Amino acid sequence: MDLIIYLNGRFVPEKEAVISVFDHGLLYGDGVFEGIRAYHNRVFRLEQHLERLYESAKSIMLEIPLPVEEMQGIVLETLRRNRLRDAYIRLVVTRGRGDLGLDPRKCPAPTVFCITSSIQLYPEELYEKGLEVVTVPTPRNYNEAVNPRIKSLNYLNNILAKIEANLAGTMEAIMLNPQGYVAEATGDNIFMIKSGVLLTPPRYANILDGVTRNTVLELARKRGMEVREELFTRHDLYNAEQVFLTGTAAELIPVIKIDGRIIGSGRPERAFFELLQDFRELTRTEGPVIFPEGKAGETDVQ
Repeated sequence: MDLIIYLNGRFVPEKEAVISVFDHGLLYGDGVFEGIRAYHNRVFRLEQHLERLYESAKSIMLEIPLPVEEMQGIVLETLRRNRLRDAYIRLVVTRGRGDLGLDPRKCPAPTVFCITSSIQLYPEELYEKGLEVVTVPTPRNYNEAVNPRIKSLNYLNNILAKIEANLAGTMEAIMLNPQGYVAEATGDNIFMIKSGVLLTPPRYANILDGVTRNTVLELARKRGMEVREELFTRHDLYNAEQVFLTGTAAELIPVIKIDGRIIGSGRPERAFFELLQDFRELTRTEGPVIFPEGKAGETDVQ
């Protein structure tokens, strides 16, 4: 059956969820979005995702026409209308319909829509065995251009890197920043463990400030791990004991080979599995409830 989509104040069947060909989100990638997950009848870290959405919009001078509280309600209601307790959520705000020029002042009203469905980026076996990845030539955006901390609809930078990964026969790629330091993967943040220390690039290293990234930092500190946010190079990755990626859709997934170099023992180790377990346990208890206990929606639509 058709999914129900929220679009500009209405809930409509998927086939009726259409936007204008003059929408600047389509014409120019002028807009922002969030990818969010619902687990076990809760929307995980919805507050943090909405905070990032509104910060991204402010950076590009896009005024979201709804208060945060109402946007939260839209996410929950879209899940309810689709009877989903476990889902991937895509929340999008575009500049809206305008003319064929660039001027955002010609777009009088933003377009807002919310999609809820399922997503699986990687086969489950890879969470046990690990990924092989490559470094690609396309660098991460300059902070002075489209700052990577803005989660914008203009994702060509990441898509070009993804194409290079595809051509290399891998599912994911590592992108460097313009100075040659490790930034992130095409859709995920990156971590490594060296001498028991958990390291990840800092926010200023041309990365998206990932919600899952920040959750992993919190969980690692609770476990008593030493955590550092600092610059490092491919040489450091090649010689790490463990490497893994984090993202809303991917959660935590291990990397066992980079540019043909085997990482550590060539298999995920205990520290990774402990963090993955901690993360998955946290998703059971954190975030607003979709369906109150005993209400409709107990049957998932996948």
